Amino acid sequence: MKYYFLDKVSWAHSQALYHAAAYLQHEALFILRPSSPYVCIGFHQDAEQEIDLAFAAEHQIPVFRREVGGGAVYLDGNQLFYQLILRSDRPEVPKNKEAVYRKFLAPVIETYREFGVAAEYKPVNDIIANGRKVSGNGAAEINDMTILVGNFILDFDYEMMSKCLRVPDEKFRDKVFKTLQENLSTFLRETGSMPTTRALGDALAKRYEAMLGPMEWTTEVGAELLAKADQLQDERHTPEWLLANDRRRPDARSVKIREGVHVVQNMLKTPGGLVRVTAVNEDGLLRDVHISGDFFIYPAEALNRLEQALEGSPAEIEALTRRIEAFYSGGLVESPGVAPADLARVLVPTA
Repeated sequence: MKYYFLDKVSWAHSQALYHAAAYLQHEALFILRPSSPYVCIGFHQDAEQEIDLAFAAEHQIPVFRREVGGGAVYLDGNQLFYQLILRSDRPEVPKNKEAVYRKFLAPVIETYREFGVAAEYKPVNDIIANGRKVSGNGAAEINDMTILVGNFILDFDYEMMSKCLRVPDEKFRDKVFKTLQENLSTFLRETGSMPTTRALGDALAKRYEAMLGPMEWTTEVGAELLAKADQLQDERHTPEWLLANDRRRPDARSVKIREGVHVVQNMLKTPGGLVRVTAVNEDGLLRDVHISGDFFIYPAEALNRLEQALEGSPAEIEALTRRIEAFYSGGLVESPGVAPADLARVLVPTA
């Protein structure tokens, strides 16, 4: 496999390259950062719910929906990305996704510590130092390839992140800004300085080599990979792709349509992330269920199948839990940190 140290690339290639490698089934480690800012949302998120798209457009900040779960984040050149793409049938790749995080984040944690940050693993997929998050990570499966993506946060623009998020009012935005500052940290904040991107990338690559075997080190991307990245970017940087998980909904938690029919919306913070649902409760049965959020579910297409499987389910928490458990066991579905009982609870807001 290859280790690509690319440093600054276009914002589009900072996402498209690892997707392209997965679709071409090329094992690789990318170390790179975007040359201009953008906002990236998780595969299962609803762009209209999460991002102030008008603000982003006004300030010429692109918004991109990746094929990896997790939450929305503001990204710029002060974040150095590591993107590991491996064959899922490699003996070194665990089948359980939480084990994937634990195993392949260990070299990242060791690299943080080498450069003076007292990093620790926090399940399911965070790295923290002194109680604050210093790295966000996500995993996915694309085309029989396992992907781990994350970032070394050199510095962070808390204000711009808070401005890009969709919030109900400015008082709430101020709270988001303050909470970000209190709970997210950086190399600069933890150590007073920022290591060079090359030093960080090479240190991590050496640790992955010890785990996975020798890598070919390069600073250039071949024509086939570049062409595939450009193709994917053309296909994905569209309103249709960005809003594919967007369903218009009322702001109210429950809207009565007629006697016995309500449109309900609810959300639940779980260890695996925030889960949002919208559904119609029609005489005690669930219809038109839509689930989104910054959680992870494997395989990714299982979320759509789960929504279909819940059509006509009784809006009763124990029955829902049993149905979701059966769906998980029958389809070998995982959602680290989000249990079937959690999904049942969020679908029945009054429970």
